[in-house]
Amino acid sequence: MKIANGIAVLELEMNAGRQFVIHPTLLWDEENVVLIDTGMPGQFAALREAVEKEGVVFDRLNRIILTHQDIDHIGGLTAILRASDHKIDVLAHKDDQPYIEGKKPLIKMTPERMAQLLQAVPESDRKITHKVDQTLVDGDVLPFAGGITVIATPGHTPGHISLYHQPSKTLIAGDAMIVADGQLSGPNPAVTPDMDTALASLRKLAAYDIETVVCCHGGIYRGDVNARIQALTEGR
Repeated sequence: MKIANGIAVLELEMNAGRQFVIHPTLLWDEENVVLIDTGMPGQFAALREAVEKEGVVFDRLNRIILTHQDIDHIGGLTAILRASDHKIDVLAHKDDQPYIEGKKPLIKMTPERMAQLLQAVPESDRKITHKVDQTLVDGDVLPFAGGITVIATPGHTPGHISLYHQPSKTLIAGDAMIVADGQLSGPNPAVTPDMDTALASLRKLAAYDIETVVCCHGGIYRGDVNARIQALTEGR
């Protein structure tokens, strides 16, 4: 779903013990096509179809930004890179880099759970780790699609980031927040190891004029976003 010039929210159905939808984000300009998060292993065909549905040629993809290390965000990386006939740069926060590269185990994934998730996936797609080409830190401004500001929002993972698309005033929140029953909420406590830090991280969003939030889980939220975020962080 296109939400502004050069930005669209994708929908990918996901089965990880239960069915639900995740929402990677696509940004593009004349020179770049940027995918934020890659979905689960085995979702490559669906991801490609979702991108093409927005009128963007998938083979133009030249950058991937990972909001964090969780498998539903990095799991499609290997298949995407393998399918490309050109270099695609992978960007992520420096504190999640060693997990994404496989130098440390994913913090929320046991080997047994990983094996269970990957059993139905082609063997060629079971490698989920990959080298990060560019590490990001809080405050970085990426010159793609009119400008994207990196906001470090740790708590859900050590190196979780949110991304502010300047032209459309859109916050791509990753899993820093969710949309549930039409309401913007903080991160899911069940999969957020450090809830205090995660909620405290949201305070820095007050510096941004946000009109739209895209959450990987729940999709698009519009309304008085800044007031809602302030309510979430009161007392933190």
